[in-house]
Amino acid sequence: MGETVESRAVELDIRGKKRIFDVDDPVLPDWVDDHALESGEFPYKKKLNEEDYLEQLEKLQVELVKVQFWLQATGKRVMALFEGRDAAGKGGAISASSAHMNPRLARVVALAKPTEREQGQWYFQRYVAQFPTAGEFVLFDRSWYNRAGVEPVMGFCTPQQYEGFLKQAPQLEKIIAHEGIFFFKFYLDIGREMQLKRFHDRRHDPLKVWKLSSMDIAALAKWGDYSEKRDRMLKETHTDFAPWTVIRANDKRRARLQLIRHMLNRMDYDGKDEAALGAIDKEIIGSGPGFLK
Repeated sequence: MGETVESRAVELDIRGKKRIFDVDDPVLPDWVDDHALESGEFPYKKKLNEEDYLEQLEKLQVELVKVQFWLQATGKRVMALFEGRDAAGKGGAISASSAHMNPRLARVVALAKPTEREQGQWYFQRYVAQFPTAGEFVLFDRSWYNRAGVEPVMGFCTPQQYEGFLKQAPQLEKIIAHEGIFFFKFYLDIGREMQLKRFHDRRHDPLKVWKLSSMDIAALAKWGDYSEKRDRMLKETHTDFAPWTVIRANDKRRARLQLIRHMLNRMDYDGKDEAALGAIDKEIIGSGPGFLK
């Protein structure tokens, strides 16, 4: 007899209805597909045209190369954190930002689960070790804000550790600002049906199936818990010196363009071409906890 495979189907409360979602079923349910883009109050009915996206992206990437030359010449430092739910598009946004930069000076940090030694250290220590040196552009694919989201939701930290983190993070970030580092905190927000669609796409794409983890499946039924932790994180760690920039990311193309534009607008680098930057879309990008309300 063959080995019994345990079902990963879960019952979810979606728009006031009980729904069964099975990520292993090759057919994506209509109730997911029909509402994915509009979920989470996304303001557009269609994704940005690919040709328009690539044309705008190239101009912005040219500006990012200018930024890198400027960093090298001045010794200035840039650090950006990319946070958001699973499948929000953090990795893709990082790739779009760093694709044409010198990898020796533009560094992506995606830390694994802490080792036993790291667990015994100051919580922020392994992150601080990755901070940029003179001339560097460092992009964190998740960051110390794991302790404000996945860790308390999944029981990986104590309530005391969670509460302590919310008080300590702004203190650390005040030091970062005092150091003169250009510091960006991005939260990429997606709707529930969009997350389900992206999980399903990963599961059935042989080139992306590695991205879908057991943790992702476990998190499906904890949407409300993650939302609560997101809202509190944005409220308690959004400061004048280290503000959160929130991006509606159901359309990855719009999200990437707006995110890069935001960074470029914040820096006064040599050779800056204002016309190439394009317009900020206030329907897609905003500041702090009030943007999602």
